[in-house]
Amino acid sequence: MKCCGKEQLQKVLDFYCGVLELPVWSEWDGGVMIETPAGKIEIFTNGTEEMPRGVIRHFAFEVDDVDAYSEKCRQNGYEIFFGPKEVILGEHKNYVAFCHGPLGEDVEFFKPIC
Repeated sequence: MKCCGKEQLQKVLDFYCGVLELPVWSEWDGGVMIETPAGKIEIFTNGTEEMPRGVIRHFAFEVDDVDAYSEKCRQNGYEIFFGPKEVILGEHKNYVAFCHGPLGEDVEFFKPIC
């Protein structure tokens, strides 16, 4: 992920660390790394122009409570543009919701349904 300046970086940190409550794992001059249960999101701060549809098209986070994440995002001003609802992808059935993140990326919350 690449931000154009401190204002965009703050929006990203407000969403991923504030709303989603993911911790900062590392910070350095020119970047931040946020920890997720399954990996890291690396954010660089040296972008020179905004991307037309976000710096990343799509993140998917497996969560225990899709409705709670959806509501938390909604309460913080992020539009839930799909779901929450059940979807079938091939042989997998999931409960999902999508919102737009702070830089236009699509953020998916999903829970597999057994």
